[in-house]
Amino acid sequence: MGSSANAETNGTASSPSSNHKPPATNGGDAPLSHHNPPPLAPDQAISESDPSKKRKMGMLPLEVGTRVMCRWRDGKHHPVKVIERRRIHNGGHNDYEYYVHYTEFNRRLDEWIQLEQLDLDSVEGVVDEKVEDKVTSLKMTRHQKRKIDETHVEGHEELDAASLREHEEFTKVKNIATIELGKYEIETWYFSPFPPEYNDCVKLFFCEFCLNFMKRKEQLQRHMRKCDLKHPPGDEIYRSGTLSMFEVDGKKNKVYAQNLCYLAKLFLDHKTLYYDVDLFLFYVLCECDDRGCHMVGYFSKEKHSEEAYNLACILTLPPYQRKGYGKFLIAFSYELSKKEGKVGTPERPLSDLGLLSYRGYWTRVLLDILKKHKGNISIKELSDMTAIKAEDILSTLQSLELIQYRKGQHVICADPKVLDRHLKAAGRGGLDVDVCKLIWTPYRDQS
Repeated sequence: MGSSANAETNGTASSPSSNHKPPATNGGDAPLSHHNPPPLAPDQAISESDPSKKRKMGMLPLEVGTRVMCRWRDGKHHPVKVIERRRIHNGGHNDYEYYVHYTEFNRRLDEWIQLEQLDLDSVEGVVDEKVEDKVTSLKMTRHQKRKIDETHVEGHEELDAASLREHEEFTKVKNIATIELGKYEIETWYFSPFPPEYNDCVKLFFCEFCLNFMKRKEQLQRHMRKCDLKHPPGDEIYRSGTLSMFEVDGKKNKVYAQNLCYLAKLFLDHKTLYYDVDLFLFYVLCECDDRGCHMVGYFSKEKHSEEAYNLACILTLPPYQRKGYGKFLIAFSYELSKKEGKVGTPERPLSDLGLLSYRGYWTRVLLDILKKHKGNISIKELSDMTAIKAEDILSTLQSLELIQYRKGQHVICADPKVLDRHLKAAGRGGLDVDVCKLIWTPYRDQS
């Protein structure tokens, strides 16, 4: 992501007059007037050399809402919608860069791009969204519309249409482009509501241990010389090899918890708590070495949840994704539920990546048990064994077409070949939680 490194052209640099030889002069004095017609204005030059260029220049600057094809990092052109624009410093009248949303992809890939990445021949103009939605829905089959609806509200199931538009308007442009955290420089995905004094920052520098953030590298370096933390504040409740898990109480470590939420929101599109951290516990997973414990991800949970939620937010930081840590965090949340003697479920809405991870986890855990029991087990027994809520078990088995409704009750169909096929499709299980290494007691109010 990020803007192209190529300099933006303004359409006047290659004026046709630059191909002409210098006009004849009168002994080094001013050029002879009959050999030197007045220079063409840039717009006239473009008009005479290529009428299509004049038409394109007339489109600029592009309006917010314009749809156009844009060259992406794969070298191919993809449809985008212009979300915002800003004038280039020291640029000409039409010199803008544009913040675009790739309509085929998730909002995390939205970015600032340069004019030369756009195919101006493909400009469609600004379309009224309400009219567009109505026309599009008339052209869609019922199945297509359902799929589009699912995509548009993923992660925002609790929002109505008006609230969703308001959320997207408020968070439409990423305010922080990159962060530095430990040895990694990470491109961000979404808007995060940092305090106003950070509005002019494109990059932030985080202390990887206390999560304080600064505007400049020198500030971070000075901070690191003073910061005596080498791991998250709170209690270490799990250690296996180089992996450690710390439980952080949001009430006891408010600044750390708030900073963690600011950081997490850069990679989560759905609603995240920012200031009301007192009611939550944060479980921070770290890779440990001789320099300290380096955060790879975390999940949070309410201290007391009336809805039986065992997880509120979950995030694996981008440098550590695809290594099994997300599945580990999910499994860990269920191990805590087992210790509490409760069934649990993640708080809705789930992000798109969160939903994929949970579907995979539920599939592997449930089908492994079905294989061992050859299907002779009830949903209630599955829930008691796994701490997975019965509704999640039912929806998972129904999505896999492994359950039927016969004579007023649900019956599990556990053909071994079908189970093996689904298990293979679900992929590997990731890192295992060694329950013997978990030293933890459920939270109790200290009165």
